[in-house]
Amino acid sequence: MPRLAVVQADITTLTVDAIVNAANNSMRGGGGVDGAIHRAGGPAVLRDCIERFPVGLATGDAGWTTAGDLPARYVIHTVGPNYNAGQRDRDLLVSCYQRCLEVADELGVEEIAFPLISAGVYGWPRSDAIAAAVETITGSSAAVARAILVAFGDDAFAEISSVVAAAE
Repeated sequence: MPRLAVVQADITTLTVDAIVNAANNSMRGGGGVDGAIHRAGGPAVLRDCIERFPVGLATGDAGWTTAGDLPARYVIHTVGPNYNAGQRDRDLLVSCYQRCLEVADELGVEEIAFPLISAGVYGWPRSDAIAAAVETITGSSAAVARAILVAFGDDAFAEISSVVAAAE
């Protein structure tokens, strides 16, 4: 089971084995975390996405690419459900975290950083997004030593920290 930590940071600046990208199905970059990771990682990330995922990824799945110019070694991309578009099956959100941890194990990742998947432009209610992340990560048998939930903003940091503390 990974040890769980919370930081308030820009995920693109973290020096970890892998960062998680909350991607869209096309795997060609987008807004929010996805756009930030593609911008900071440079063209190598997009080239690798095109090569590895010519038809994109299904919602709830995950796969990896180079991190390009990012300080991380890998980017693990996952496609979360779009709550605003009616994709409200929580199992798909849980699958994102599970699949990322499986991919991390395949890569030998010791430390992985997650954003709150689907809680941004996809509109998943933040409290449930946090609960799904914490429950899935702390209940995992992954070999990853440390998982970091990356909060963007003071309110998110306080809310995530509270849920993580209660789970310990």
